[in-house]
Amino acid sequence: MPVDFENYQPSDLPGPNTNGRTILRFLAATPETGYRAGEIAEALDIPRGSVGTTLSRLHNQGFVRHKGEYWAINPDAYDAHTASLIGLAAVSEQFAGDYYDENPDWDANLPDLDEYEDADSGTE
Repeated sequence: MPVDFENYQPSDLPGPNTNGRTILRFLAATPETGYRAGEIAEALDIPRGSVGTTLSRLHNQGFVRHKGEYWAINPDAYDAHTASLIGLAAVSEQFAGDYYDENPDWDANLPDLDEYEDADSGTE
């Protein structure tokens, strides 16, 4: 599906059911432990080439740490992102079914606040 390229904001965290998310969950289970890419591939039954590529991408995004042959979760980045997602899910769940959820065009008739700001400042 085409997107507005200038305004597109991809999610930092890999999507559900992807190798990236699977690897992050695996590493997050033991944040103090480092694993070789081959060990991760074997434990998760993911092709070795896919694991290496995915780990490099996750490292560039700051989700994993890398020392020599070993990879581990970056708990600061992963925990902050996870907490944010949990918070958004909780808010979404709390307001599911309310007026705004049931009426997607609720904001169609809101006043233009810029008009009021210009009037207050004396400029038009």
